[in-house]
Amino acid sequence: MSDYKVLHVDSDSVGDFCVLDDGDFRVLSFGDNDEQSKMDKAQPHVPQHTYVQAMLAVLLFTQPKSVIILGLGGGALVHSLRHVDAAIKITAVELRERVIEVAKRFFQLPLGKKLNLVHQDANVFLANAEHKKVDVVFADIYSNKGVDKQQLSTLFIGQAKQLLKTDGFLVLNCWKEHSRDTQLRDTLYSHFTHVYACLTGGGNWVVYATNGHTGFAAANNKQALQALSQKLDTNISRVLTRFGIWE
Repeated sequence: MSDYKVLHVDSDSVGDFCVLDDGDFRVLSFGDNDEQSKMDKAQPHVPQHTYVQAMLAVLLFTQPKSVIILGLGGGALVHSLRHVDAAIKITAVELRERVIEVAKRFFQLPLGKKLNLVHQDANVFLANAEHKKVDVVFADIYSNKGVDKQQLSTLFIGQAKQLLKTDGFLVLNCWKEHSRDTQLRDTLYSHFTHVYACLTGGGNWVVYATNGHTGFAAANNKQALQALSQKLDTNISRVLTRFGIWE
């Protein structure tokens, strides 16, 4: 990341973070050599990280009218979802107010009536359960220390399920080592009938859980993959080479 210039430095009670820029790309970093969010300034909708691409693969299995994103970061998921379907109602929950401000100021966050930004701890947001049920809950809560442990808890998964429609999807961004976490797997199966996962080249373990009858066959459907890849200007099939049932 040596070619990047520091554009903005910020801090809050959680820690320091900065915005970097190399002319073409803008990066939100929570720690040394950490890319929390990365954006192509000319094409903000193109997901740069493999874990974001994998999370967006849920669009093969559902056409959401409403979603909740837990953990805003630089707004990569917001950009891509908005580009795929401008009508999706998005609620993005972010613990750090300064991160929301930075996403607006430096990451071209597509503000409008269909985007509701909530400055709150995701766990409090879920516990309150005041939001209407949605089609997808994306959980991507990270700090400079890694995945938020709460995101993997029985309580969190149960509360996230409460905010999903009957055939809704929970999409969890975890790390490779969580693929061996049998407790997490068993917790997911205690709430959902179908649990699939994908190991990305970037070392993330992205989980998709649902009680819907929607099959995951679209992951192998060339036409569906091509259509989504074209919408996102990125090759989604490449990230799904290691996709399957979490057994």
